[in-house]
Amino acid sequence: MNFFYSAIIAAITLFSVPVQAQQVSDEVLPEAKTALATKFEFLSPEVAASLAAKARGEPILAKDWMVAVANPHAAVAGARVLKEGGTAADAMVAVQAVLGLVEPQSSGIGGGAFLVWFDATTGKLTTLDGRETAPMAATPGLFQDANGERMKFWDAVVGGRSVGVPGTPALMEAAHKRWGQKAWSDLFLEAIDLAESGFSVSPRLAALVAADADRLRQFPDTEAYFFQSGKPLVEGSRLTNLEYADVMRRMADEGARVIYSGDIARAIVDTVRGAKSNPGVITLTDLDIYEVRERPAICVPFRGHQVCGMGPPSSGALTVGQILGLLDQFPVGPRGNPHTMRLVGDASRLAFADRGRYMADSDFVPIPTKGLVSDDYLSERAKLLTGSTALTEVVPGNPEYSHASLWADDVSLELPSTSHISIVDSYGNALSMTTTIENGFGSRLMTNGFLLNNELTDFSFSSHINGLPIANRVEPGKRPRSSMSPTIVLKDGLPTLVIGSPGGSRIIGYVAEAIVSHIDWGMNVQAAVSTPHAINRFGTFDLEKGTSLENMVEPMEALGYKVKLRALNSGLHAISITKDGLAGGADPRREGIALGQ
Repeated sequence: MNFFYSAIIAAITLFSVPVQAQQVSDEVLPEAKTALATKFEFLSPEVAASLAAKARGEPILAKDWMVAVANPHAAVAGARVLKEGGTAADAMVAVQAVLGLVEPQSSGIGGGAFLVWFDATTGKLTTLDGRETAPMAATPGLFQDANGERMKFWDAVVGGRSVGVPGTPALMEAAHKRWGQKAWSDLFLEAIDLAESGFSVSPRLAALVAADADRLRQFPDTEAYFFQSGKPLVEGSRLTNLEYADVMRRMADEGARVIYSGDIARAIVDTVRGAKSNPGVITLTDLDIYEVRERPAICVPFRGHQVCGMGPPSSGALTVGQILGLLDQFPVGPRGNPHTMRLVGDASRLAFADRGRYMADSDFVPIPTKGLVSDDYLSERAKLLTGSTALTEVVPGNPEYSHASLWADDVSLELPSTSHISIVDSYGNALSMTTTIENGFGSRLMTNGFLLNNELTDFSFSSHINGLPIANRVEPGKRPRSSMSPTIVLKDGLPTLVIGSPGGSRIIGYVAEAIVSHIDWGMNVQAAVSTPHAINRFGTFDLEKGTSLENMVEPMEALGYKVKLRALNSGLHAISITKDGLAGGADPRREGIALGQ
């Protein structure tokens, strides 16, 4: 279906039972596709053509370069840089700078990101970790009351308590220093121009502001920006952001350090610590010591390919890898078959059980990374999938582990927002980056024209269960576990697919599904990112409402599943790479497009 979704977030509390806590998620409703083209087609004939192709379900084709991102303004910025000979890293900086302006609820310089990079010159793949960090004053009881009870979720999110040290500006600069070749200052032109001259508020942004009005109104700077004459922004209205333009100009002139020291850093600290309700504990020192970390990619074999992504503190590569590694033990199942869905769904449940027990920031917690995706372990776990009905019990496995540790299962909660960037440049480099401020509009705190994240609520609110520590508990300087799954798929050492998605903990299922659709069933990238979703994390099968999967409710219930129809708001952006060229796809559920040449 060619529609996108506006988020309507229900009031949520953190339940006392771990599995229940993990199953709390966003509620979304579909909106008509018609508003999309009218808001963006005027940008250029190329944008209009891309929107029309997405509406027809056709990929965008190119020979030299391609960018697939969540907003046409950002795609235009990235395309300009690539057309002028920039690298994928150069284009990412331009794209992220614009996304933080036109899609502020999803990502920006007040948040964090994970980046996967394939270097065409060396033939090597690596990752950069720009995840937010907990302040040094944070404690395991950060999200507990005086009695040690977990805070209600929204009480924790809104305000300064949830804000982690941002990583995105540092990541932008680190990627450019390693792999960029255009002048840094040239990469902020579109963001500055749009912020000063204004841009048309998209239907999605307008709907999200209206849905979150009560929380956005709690802070004067946030309310002043997202409300005009006391009313929420309406689609089509002109929005300028002179403060953001100034920050972008300063980043262009002085580099990312302007966010981590000086007056902007002091404004971040003052905003977080001075929040009238729920102040946080970030200091200038926390900002000053932040660093991006380069980490080895995690790769798992699947159907003769290597599926590679971001390791801890992201759970993405390990969990996507486990799902695909389990499926690799079986022949390709027929598309749309209940037993094929059972196999994919229960493989996901097994992977999520391991995720909840073992995965967290590896700088703080020993993780059986190799054991979780070893051939022997996956072969043994795959034996659990040889039945014909839903698994009645799913528990974490016992991967090979060099440490004798006992861990309790996590009770953290991830809600969908986030954005994804896929880029291939004319030199053959490939970039997959998922970027976020966590929940839509993050902490709802705003300073200098940008929103601050609520990323610390990705930690477990509990530190222990029954005397056993939780791997993803809050600790000073620690990075919260994430489900972000920026992925590059290799074949014979070369990239064949660049993909990722927003969507909270469902990101993992969205990405795994799309890879299966593309590799197992030969679907082109636009078809793969558009295919109806069937997601199973903790036992309930979520089937995408308003799609052909509504016909699968009874067959899946007959296999023993609880089934729920939901409007599943993914935002997949993918590029396939073949000997014939590039093909790009953008999720019809959001506003994004692919552009290429």
